Amino acid sequence: MAQRVFTLLVEVGRKAGDGLPKEATGGALMCFASGVDEAEAVRETVAVLKQADLAPLDVSGYGTLEEREAEGHDISDEERALMQRALDENAVIVAQMTPFYD
Repeated sequence: MAQRVFTLLVEVGRKAGDGLPKEATGGALMCFASGVDEAEAVRETVAVLKQADLAPLDVSGYGTLEEREAEGHDISDEERALMQRALDENAVIVAQMTPFYD
């Protein structure tokens, strides 16, 4: 089965060395991850984030590029390039990190 790229939103909690701002209570990461299915992409993403000293709490899947286009999502050229990179490198790409504050 061919690799596809999935858009995932991962909520993270706090952990020593996580790189989030000191005042943040957690954060959200928009990731593009390759996998034969969304479950594999989620497993790989969680594993990579744990290796990076982040504390994944929840993952929401937004589907593949084709699925997002079918739903009418506006996808920038930059996002498309990052998705292609995730596919080319069979990797997890963190496209955006947003800290949460109380």
